[in-house]
Amino acid sequence: MSIPNFLTVFRIGLIPAFVICFYLPGKFGHILATLFFALAAITDWLDGYLARNLNQTTKFGEFLDPVADKLMISTALG
Repeated sequence: MSIPNFLTVFRIGLIPAFVICFYLPGKFGHILATLFFALAAITDWLDGYLARNLNQTTKFGEFLDPVADKLMISTALG
């Protein structure tokens, strides 16, 4: 598995951690959830950057990257 695809799968794996942190009592949970969301945004940018610059684009990545984005956004808005 290439690094960009790993980052995309990692971003999907951040979703449960984001949800759990969001529902923790107190402000710390929301801050932690914000950090997880920011980490997901950074990995989204990084996987696209690496895929293009290292010439590691794949059909799997082309399919899964927008799916991961939609999953994270719909979870955050839901």
